[in-house]
Amino acid sequence: MAEFDSDKAKQDSVDTSANQNRRTVLKGTAGILAAGVFPAVHAQEKIVLRYLGTAVNQDKAIAEKFKADTGIEIQYIPVTTDEVTKRAVTAPNSFDLIDTEYFSLKKIIPTGNLLAIDSKRIKNADKITTLFTKGEVAGKAVGDQGTAPKKVMFLEGAGSKKFSATPTQFMTLIPTVYNADTLGIRPDLIKRPIDSWKELLNPEFKGKAAILNIPSIGIMDAAMVVESMGIHKYKDKGNMTKAEIDLTIKTLIEAKKAGQFRALWKDFNESVNLMASGEVVIQSMWSPAVTAVRSKGIDCVFQPLKEGYRAWASGFGLPATLSGKKLDGAYEFINWFLDGWAGAYLNRQGYYSAVLETAKAKMEAYEWAYWMEGKPAAQDIKSPQGDVIAKAGAVRDGGSYEQRMGGIACWNAVMDENEYMVRKWNEFVAA
Repeated sequence: MAEFDSDKAKQDSVDTSANQNRRTVLKGTAGILAAGVFPAVHAQEKIVLRYLGTAVNQDKAIAEKFKADTGIEIQYIPVTTDEVTKRAVTAPNSFDLIDTEYFSLKKIIPTGNLLAIDSKRIKNADKITTLFTKGEVAGKAVGDQGTAPKKVMFLEGAGSKKFSATPTQFMTLIPTVYNADTLGIRPDLIKRPIDSWKELLNPEFKGKAAILNIPSIGIMDAAMVVESMGIHKYKDKGNMTKAEIDLTIKTLIEAKKAGQFRALWKDFNESVNLMASGEVVIQSMWSPAVTAVRSKGIDCVFQPLKEGYRAWASGFGLPATLSGKKLDGAYEFINWFLDGWAGAYLNRQGYYSAVLETAKAKMEAYEWAYWMEGKPAAQDIKSPQGDVIAKAGAVRDGGSYEQRMGGIACWNAVMDENEYMVRKWNEFVAA
């Protein structure tokens, strides 16, 4: 995910649910917590946290559950990915909590507008998945082309504007959700195995293919296609040279002029409708969109491909202007978010959460087995809003967490030549 208005996307998928919960609080209330009693003091203080981000995590159910547990109110400010970055750079006092993509940090951190998050105030900091802290899944390194979170996860010190190549006490963001994207297909209409990104430009699907029209993500999908076709091998798909951008766009324009694309989609619902109607049989897609098509009773697969996945990740940051009780409240929200209920809620939509252990504790064993271990569903799998999204016996596309997140080829990024890339992308759109 990235440069979204795809933000819109994961959004429609993120819905409602309820379960038990367990909470965390800051050091100051640790004693009270240990006794299992929640402080009522917040209700009197009426802390309101302004949460700036895309609609992806701005879920009513999460805000309601957090308020019920702590008395702290979340006030959502939904904007596009670009706008999140812009506000972080120009108006850090306009929010109390930011939910942004890791690739945006190269623009935000040099301004000094984000507080270095003190990991000593994050109860589950040491349990955050090694995908973020070390760039590893199950002890094995994953692809780090583009802006891999491990490259921008830590700061050199409390007041630093420089990323640290090795883990430190001070973090830039605390992960919220992440996933690895691939192509969505209609197997009932294609009727043969699909195992490579190059199939997106296969003339067999002329007029029935679609690509994502968000430049920074769309061009990464295109690069996966170009490389899989054997046209070019990129040093870093997430940071192309001008010549590589030209080559990638030329390949797309030729396909477009040949009538390959039914649509260039920007909107989550558009991607769902194209697939559900059968107008498109193969396209750039997000996991929740595939889930949405399936919930209509239509066969749709988030297809694992041999070249790997394009990954994305978002995280919570704190503005440098935050202090006092609001800062304590923001830390409390982050701690609560990592404590299981929110993680389980997000995992049930096909995302992945930052602390797997706590989320697992809030999920039924059969749910965890399906979503995270790649095992056949022991019973029907339901979305947080109660829709059946996988029947008993079904296996999750991409298999287990280790298979999926261990198969990352590249990460969403902002290129050094971003402005040039966007200009060339627009030439493709207009062609």
